[in-house]
Amino acid sequence: MNVSHGPRSVKTLALLFCGLSPLASQAPSRQALVLGVECPGKDCELLKGSPQTAGMRSGFVRLKPGESVGWHSTGANEESLVILQGAGDALVEGQPKLDFAAPRLIYIPPSTRHNISNSGRAVLEYVYIVAPAAGTSAR
Repeated sequence: MNVSHGPRSVKTLALLFCGLSPLASQAPSRQALVLGVECPGKDCELLKGSPQTAGMRSGFVRLKPGESVGWHSTGANEESLVILQGAGDALVEGQPKLDFAAPRLIYIPPSTRHNISNSGRAVLEYVYIVAPAAGTSAR
């Protein structure tokens, strides 16, 4: 399978995640969305405003070589990172360093401190999806 990692594929993947995710519920009041992916900075929110889910949110991150997002916690949420381009490492508290390269999916469980860094020579780009874990309420 030939996978393109250019700007067009980033937009297509983001549209897929953001536009189709509300379809998981068949509630008639829910609306399908098609959202653009304009990201002039390092970290750009994709889903804006009140989500139609129980608290899912998503964004796009672009890190230059040597940059990191900084240590943070998922709180009561679980997080998935869809690595679109580049290579890096995930530091997850209490676990050995996880090296990765695109294309890859990284799962971060709830209540877990972690940091994502670009350890490669090219730009690292990924989409994050954060949602309340089972048994928790949306924040």
